[in-house]
Amino acid sequence: MEQKKFEALLVLIVPKIISLIIDNYGIDEVLASRRFYESEVYSLLEKESTKVWHLSPLTIFNMYDEEIKTGNITFPEG
Repeated sequence: MEQKKFEALLVLIVPKIISLIIDNYGIDEVLASRRFYESEVYSLLEKESTKVWHLSPLTIFNMYDEEIKTGNITFPEG
């Protein structure tokens, strides 16, 4: 995927995930954003080659939630 298209896709996906973090964790947007950007899930998401970007925001949130609660990440396809 072309880099600009990939970056545009992230701009659409990330706010939805952060909104889910805010709703589920009861924290403000700044803290939710910081925690998500520091997560391993975000690290995977920002790499086009991992194909995490093709998952729904809810699925990515569930991966994040699992990472926070257990320290593990389960990929839905595997």
